[in-house]
Amino acid sequence: MSQIITGEAVVLELRPAGFAARALGLAIDAVFHVVLLVLIMLGLAAAGRDLDAAAARALGLAAVVFCLVVVPVGMETLTRGRSLGKLATGLRVVREDGGAIRFRHAVIRGLTGFLEIYLTFGGLALAVALFNDKSKRLGDLLAGTYAVRSRVPAEAALRVFVPPYLQAWAAAADIGRIPDATARRAAQFIRQAGRMAPLSRAGMAQAIAGELSAHVAPPPPPGTGPDDYLAAVVAERRNREFTRLSQSRRRNTEMGQRLQRLPFAE
Repeated sequence: MSQIITGEAVVLELRPAGFAARALGLAIDAVFHVVLLVLIMLGLAAAGRDLDAAAARALGLAAVVFCLVVVPVGMETLTRGRSLGKLATGLRVVREDGGAIRFRHAVIRGLTGFLEIYLTFGGLALAVALFNDKSKRLGDLLAGTYAVRSRVPAEAALRVFVPPYLQAWAAAADIGRIPDATARRAAQFIRQAGRMAPLSRAGMAQAIAGELSAHVAPPPPPGTGPDDYLAAVVAERRNREFTRLSQSRRRNTEMGQRLQRLPFAE
């Protein structure tokens, strides 16, 4: 799994496409482009019987370039990294930083793909993809892109609660204005804690707890672990925000009903 850390220290998890999925998507795209080329060639043959040999060759070359280069580049540009084969296999091409590809990336991939897919019958693309961990083909290496899985199982929502032995402390604690970046890091840590190595988990929990302690008073009871401390602060902050928003909505509703009952002057 590929991880990208944003400027707010939020970890984005991208799952690189497997070799089999990429090969299947590549085969679907190749069949689609070849079938499209054959249909266009048949149409040109039927409509251009009176053309000389030079004109027929020029039209044939234009049809090849259109079907095998222009169509793939256009589809990936318009769909931000997808094609017919990638739609069928649930894949998407992204940049190395996880962002959507642009026209220049699609052009590099399309021009290189003509060589490695059609001139070598896919052998070069498959050979290169076998020897890197993200199953990149030559066009991906030159363009700085790779394919990721866009169809991933949705993770179940994680509900965070205040540990029972900290409920009294959390209810009386003064939780100040926690910076949004710190709050996001704490919430992200709670979601990913179960998948982290014990040593890394302990170190990160201690670091984030230290950031939160500057905005929370008084300190938690002695012996409180950083994991429980983070869960208590995040859950209590969420509960208070929910209560505040609920009260605000109720006041607005009552005010609206009161205004509707007032007599209107003509």
